[in-house]
Order: sequence, then C-alpha cells, then structure tokens
Amino acid sequence: MREELDDREARILGCLIEKELTTPDYYPLTLNAVTNACNQKSNRSPVVMYSESAVAESLQALREKGWVAEVEGAGSRSTKFRHWFPDKSGLNKKEMVALGLLMLRGPQTVGEIRGRSGRMYRFEGLDEVSETLNGLIGAEEPWVIKLARQAGRKENRFAHTLAGANLEDGETDADSAQIRGRLVPEYDDRIHALEIELSGLKDEVAGLKEELAKFRAQFE
Repeated sequence: MREELDDREARILGCLIEKELTTPDYYPLTLNAVTNACNQKSNRSPVVMYSESAVAESLQALREKGWVAEVEGAGSRSTKFRHWFPDKSGLNKKEMVALGLLMLRGPQTVGEIRGRSGRMYRFEGLDEVSETLNGLIGAEEPWVIKLARQAGRKENRFAHTLAGANLEDGETDADSAQIRGRLVPEYDDRIHALEIELSGLKDEVAGLKEELAKFRAQFE
C-alpha cells in the first residue's frame, strides 16, 4: 500500500514537479527555494506560510519515503533537492503534471487542469485531460478521485489521494464510494481533534467572560 503524505509534503512535492518543468535552469532547488515555492501567493491554494525548519523536516520525511533526493549543487556548497516522482510512481509526464496541479491548487475541474497546465505540459484538449484523470482513478491504488458535483457547478472536480481523501468541501460520487470508504477514518480523526480543540476554546472564552464579570463587579 502506498505510504500517505501529509498536506505539507504534498505541497513540497507539487512544487518540485512544477519548478523542474517551468524553471529547469534553477532546478534542483535549495531549501530556501523550496520554501519560497511553497509559500508563493500565485498559483497556490490554499496560500501557506511554512518556515524553513518545517520544510526541512518535510523534505527529510519525503527522502525517507523515497519521493525526494538530496543532491550537491554544481559549483555551490548549498544542498539541493529533487523529486523522484516518475521513478517512485511509475506514472508518465502528463499524469505527473495533473497530480502536481492538484497538489498545488486543490480540487479542480477538467477545464481548470487544462488551463493551468500549459507551462508544464500542453494537453491537446479536454478529452486528453479526462483520459489522463480516468487512468489515475482506475489505477489499482487510485491516485485521483472524482468529487460529487457541487451545487451551482456544472462540472465535477477531481482531487488527489496522496494526502488522504483531500476532499475539502466535496463528496465523492458513487464510482468513488469504495475509495472514500478507506479514507474516511482519517478525516473522522481530524474532525474529532478539531471538536476537542473547539471545546477547549469555548471553555477558555467562558473563563474569560467570568473573569471579566468579576472585574466589572469591583467597580459597581
């Protein structure tokens, strides 16, 4: 079974894929360049602000999982990083590009993937994107799932599965129900953790209100 990534690891891997194809003269990337790529405000969703130490920690985890390699920069003492995506996954370039976009920008429609992929790979048309996504969905261990159509939207969106279901506010359709069934427990755990955190915050607010009431009482 494929080892799952967390959201930060997926963002880093997506950045390495993007930069290799769009700025090959500056690839492999230094730690600073990887961090800047993760934190850039354009072509990213959600926009994040990772520290270099957090990125370094995730790069080490990706190295241990076999997705990333550390290399010595030519003519430089700086350590640089490159991905091993094709070797690790066995996927071709257009499949890698589609996944990379989903890692960088979250769930997207066929049209959005085609429109945003031009600098990395020029899909001939929507049919080629659909064919690529269907291949990723139909893999023995699916790389992509198809989300249910949202209210007000004409098209379905697609999401990668490298970091769990990555569903955001979408739901999988019937064709992907079995995949979602394997991924739901992780999201249940996250929801439970958020519920606990929310409960703690409510207690803190209640305590502050009580203290404020006592303080005001001193002047009445």
